[in-house]
Amino acid sequence: MRDPHALLDTILALHRDVRDEIVAATERHGLDAMASIDRDSEGDTIYAIDVVAEAIVTRFAEKLSRTCSFVLVSEGLPGGRHSYPPGTDDAAADWWIIVDPIDGTRGLMYQKRSAWILTAVAANRGPGTSLRDIELAVQTEIPLVKQHLSDQLWARRGGGTHVERHNRLTGARVPIQLRPSAATTIAHGFVTVARFFPGGRDELAAIDDAIVLSALGPPAAGKAHCFEDQYASTGGQLYELLAGHDRFVADLRPLLRPLLAGRGQPPPLACHPYDVCCALIAEESGVIVTDPGGRPLDAPLTVEAEVAWAGYANSYIRAQIEPLLQQALRARGWTRHE
Repeated sequence: MRDPHALLDTILALHRDVRDEIVAATERHGLDAMASIDRDSEGDTIYAIDVVAEAIVTRFAEKLSRTCSFVLVSEGLPGGRHSYPPGTDDAAADWWIIVDPIDGTRGLMYQKRSAWILTAVAANRGPGTSLRDIELAVQTEIPLVKQHLSDQLWARRGGGTHVERHNRLTGARVPIQLRPSAATTIAHGFVTVARFFPGGRDELAAIDDAIVLSALGPPAAGKAHCFEDQYASTGGQLYELLAGHDRFVADLRPLLRPLLAGRGQPPPLACHPYDVCCALIAEESGVIVTDPGGRPLDAPLTVEAEVAWAGYANSYIRAQIEPLLQQALRARGWTRHE
């Protein structure tokens, strides 16, 4: 099987199963049970809510392995990856498939905000297989229990972005169109430098302030230049960009390593390739996704790699913000760590 599009229907169905089972499990067991810690893995903390998704992903992998061979990359697997069918030589596999069963676990398990199921299919380039090899990506919204609508998005490289809106009360799925913002400035829009967790937030906030003040000048008394949205889900952040809600998002957490080491603090919890594996969907919608230096975003498909990235709603926003972002990074001596 060499056409990634042939996998689309199977992946879409998997995502719907994960979405429905997680919503149902949350309704059955409640917040305290779903928020309990199951174990700590190499990539992240695994909560009870994650285990529900992992079981379905395992069933999906076993089913898919009847029709093709692949290397599955996911933080719940021993060593972060496994070949299917079992015994398959990685070099001979048709695909690399990277999965994040729930991106945005913490917001979902406390029923604060939707999370996302992320899956991407990449051509097998051996150990060097990376984000730039991804040919098909699917992301599906896991809604809050009180929410009846959720979106499912997918894209094939060069084929544009497709979106369906699901009504879980009626079961209806309706195609919709989402478009990135066409604004030519960040003024009065949502722009965010991610700083979800303690450690280095002072520097990240200073970069955010420096960018906004350099782009827009000092604010008038009692007025807001723009706004931010600390959505603790990379898939969710990319969705906000492609849906026209946000104009600029940057996640620079991996660049904090030297700063935190100098302060005697541990490395930050950072974005990994499985978090950003569906950037193709945003790119196919017109969003510009780069590394902090302005180059095409890339990283190996592993659970350990850390990814710093920037997303711009359009070329006007990129022209306004990217030079200021890079200036702020140079001022801190961070560019050498990109």
